[in-house]
Amino acid sequence: MTYKIPLFDLNYGADEIQALTDTIKDNWISIGPRCEKFEAEFAKALCAPYALTVDNCTNALFMALLALDVGPGDEVLVPSLTFVATVNTVKYVGATPVFCDITSEKDLCISADDIEKKITPRTKAITVMHYAGFPCDMERIMDLAKKHGLKVIEDACHGPLSEYKGKKLGTIGDVGCFSFFSNKNISTGEGGMVTCNDEALYRRFRLLRSHGMTTTSYQRAGGHSTKYDVVSLGYNFRMDDLRAALGIVQLDKLRHDLEKRATVRRWYEEALTDVPQVTVPFLGNQEFVSNYIFPLMLQEQDEVYRDSVRDKLHASGVQTSVHYPAVHRFSIYQTCPANLPLTEYASDHLITLPMYSKLTETDVEQVVDSLKWAVSAL
Repeated sequence: MTYKIPLFDLNYGADEIQALTDTIKDNWISIGPRCEKFEAEFAKALCAPYALTVDNCTNALFMALLALDVGPGDEVLVPSLTFVATVNTVKYVGATPVFCDITSEKDLCISADDIEKKITPRTKAITVMHYAGFPCDMERIMDLAKKHGLKVIEDACHGPLSEYKGKKLGTIGDVGCFSFFSNKNISTGEGGMVTCNDEALYRRFRLLRSHGMTTTSYQRAGGHSTKYDVVSLGYNFRMDDLRAALGIVQLDKLRHDLEKRATVRRWYEEALTDVPQVTVPFLGNQEFVSNYIFPLMLQEQDEVYRDSVRDKLHASGVQTSVHYPAVHRFSIYQTCPANLPLTEYASDHLITLPMYSKLTETDVEQVVDSLKWAVSAL
C-alpha cells in the first residue's frame, strides 16, 4: 500500500550518490579509510574518546557484553519495551536477561526504581535503551551501577546527538551502541557504531570486530604491515567503506535534521492538545533529542481498540507502527517471568505516528485530523 504520509522518509539526495560513486572510483569498498573517517567524525560529534564502526547495532551490543566479560551465570537488567535485539544479545553470551518495567506512561524509558529492586548478587550489567532518543535517568542509574559494581551499556540506537545534562547519549555508561539501519536518524542500510571512554576496552573491540587480527586488510594492502597475528577469538563485525561513505554524509546532515524534527514534534504537541483520548509521552522534555519516532498512548480500551485505530489511520493514508511489542511476551522469553504492568499497558496502547524532517505543518495537521476521526468513529 502506498501511503499519503508514510511513517518514515529517507533523507537521501545527490550527496549520498556522489559519496558512493567516489568510494567505488577509489577502488576500495571494504573496511578502510572511510570507516576510519566516519569513526573519527562520529567520536568528535559525541565528544567521545573512541568510536568504532560495526556491521549493525545488534553486534555492537553483543561486543559490549563480550568485552565487559558478561557470560554464563550473570544477570543483565534490560528493558522489555525495546527491539528484541537489546535482549537477544544477553542470551548470545549465555547470560540471563532480567526484565525491568518502564518509568510511566509518560516516560517510556527503563525505570531506575525497578532496576534497583531487581539487582541481585548475580547482576553483572545494566542495558538501558533511550526510547525515541529521550534519555533514561542516567544519573540515578550510574549511581546504582557504581554502588553495586555494575557495568552500564547504553542502547542509543534511537539517540545520535541526543543529550542528557550536557552529555551525549552513548558516552555516559561504559559502552554506547548505535544503529544506522535504514529507518534510523543516520541511515546506511545496515551498520552501527560502538563508543567508549576506555582505551583498553576500545582495543578489545577492535579485536572482536575482526577475527582477533592485529591488522586490517586495508593496512596490509597499503604496505603498513604485511603480516598479522591472531591474538584472541574474534568475529566478522566489520562495516564497509560504502556504508561508511553514506554515514559520513548522513552525520553531516544530522544536526539540521534533528532541529527540523524538533519543530515537527512541537507541531504534533500543539495539534494534540485538544485530543483527550491520547497521552503524549515525554511532554515537556527540555533536552536536545533526536526525535527518532513520535509515540503516543491511546487512553481507551485495549490492544484490539488500538489496532482498530491504526487500521482507520491506514485507510486514510497515514502509516503507523508500534514501538514495541513487549519482549518478555515473546515465546522465546516465557522462561524469564516478568511482572511489568506499565510496559504491558504501553505495549497495548502505543501508536507511532509519522516522524521525519520533511513533514510539513499541513502534514501533521492531516495526521492529527485522521487520528481524531479514527478515535471518534470507534
